[in-house]
Amino acid sequence: MSTLLPTSTAGSLPKPAWLAEPEKLWSPWKLEGDELVEGKQDALRVAVQEQHRRGIDIVSDGEQTRQHFVTTFIEHLGGVDFEDRETVRIRDRYDASVPTIVGAVSREKPVFVDDAKFLRSQTDRPIKWALPGPMTMIDTLYDRYYGSREKLAWEFARILNEEAKELEAAGVDIIQFDEPAFNVFHDDVQDWGVATLERAAEGLSAETAVHICYGYGIKANTDWKATLGPEWRQYEKSFPLLQQSTIDIVSLECQHSHVPMDLIELIRGKKVMLGAIDVASETIESPEEVADTLRKALQFVDADKLIPSTNCGMAPLPRKVALGKLSALAEGTALLRAELPA
Repeated sequence: MSTLLPTSTAGSLPKPAWLAEPEKLWSPWKLEGDELVEGKQDALRVAVQEQHRRGIDIVSDGEQTRQHFVTTFIEHLGGVDFEDRETVRIRDRYDASVPTIVGAVSREKPVFVDDAKFLRSQTDRPIKWALPGPMTMIDTLYDRYYGSREKLAWEFARILNEEAKELEAAGVDIIQFDEPAFNVFHDDVQDWGVATLERAAEGLSAETAVHICYGYGIKANTDWKATLGPEWRQYEKSFPLLQQSTIDIVSLECQHSHVPMDLIELIRGKKVMLGAIDVASETIESPEEVADTLRKALQFVDADKLIPSTNCGMAPLPRKVALGKLSALAEGTALLRAELPA
């Protein structure tokens, strides 16, 4: 990738109001059948257009074709019962009704490959596709079959690797694994979390990324953040492990959070997808504010390894706000590019 400081997004963009209820996670579709298929493609096309128009260099699907970043993948797997549901605590933070593992998990056919091919047909820019990471998948289910979080994680890692290889063949340049659970289950991250993540990314030629954030801007997450004190040092646990891993890019939250910037030093040598846009606020950052955040990060990451991004997905935000934030990200990055030697 020749662009210095290529901009990207960490995850979702708001869906159009005609496709799903706005500003809501797990929002049900407003269309069905062939109309839903067509509507999802139209929404994806618009998401790409807006990213082009607003100066995003690494384009994603904005998760327009899926209801949720974890459960939509799980819905397509064998061994999971969506009728038999249990209430579980998600990331030790909030309760949710989730499906149940009732047998050996399997991937009977590709999940996102057709959508990725459609994304590839819509842009000449590099594209990124996000998959849920093994640990975060486990945390969004109730297990009646394996009796071991680790055993289930290895099974999911194998399935994710199958999907990732087909996404790569469909033309995806960066495959991102979303692992917000890495900020919560620190012992598991050390014992098997990074190892199963590496298994999910095994044998890929595409670049690989892991996204670890403090969550969407929903009340359960903002309430949890309020308990974390003046400094959020959770990355201190996972970053040294990731620095030694085979993963190419580490995506992290930074803007308006209490993450000490110098923790980025712990992943020196990796590419850093730096969250310079706050997804928990409807205030649109100024380009100068974005540039300042990125400028500070350059103390700890070389410019050729910095990818300006958002803290997390923006699905719960008003669409106008999210698009304004994309423009601010690109404009702020352009300010900083102009300061750097050519």
